[in-house]
Amino acid sequence: MYKNILNLLPYKSSFRFVDHISSLDMDGVVGEYTLKEDAFFYEDHFAGNPVTPGVIVTEIMAQIGLVVLGIFLILHESDVNFTDDELMFPLLTSTDVSFYKMVLPGQRVIVKSQKQYFRFGKLKCYVEMLDTNNELIAKGMFSGIIKNTGFKK
Repeated sequence: MYKNILNLLPYKSSFRFVDHISSLDMDGVVGEYTLKEDAFFYEDHFAGNPVTPGVIVTEIMAQIGLVVLGIFLILHESDVNFTDDELMFPLLTSTDVSFYKMVLPGQRVIVKSQKQYFRFGKLKCYVEMLDTNNELIAKGMFSGIIKNTGFKK
């Protein structure tokens, strides 16, 4: 089931920030991602001392904590059966994120998301990112909707 969810993510390899889903149910998701040391954004952020940009940390949290959970909920809520060749279009409508630690190239992060509500097609989640020592990197509230575009990949 989890592999099918990963196949429905609308991101290509250079911008897909989900490696593994550890748990997934109607109330939340836990997933992991290891940052690639040669990722495109490290070349200039910061030259000679690479640090993961906050926008990428936020994107990782959104992809695992909102998009993966949203696709799962959509598949379980309706009679709609999306196939691996259909395009899903996630719309992040709001975020409020606080950052506590840097994320470095090659680091593995764990994202935990707890659904606050899912109604009228909108999902709101409390999302945390932790390092492998279970220390908080970032946390925040994410809201968004996921639409089926009707287009094929």
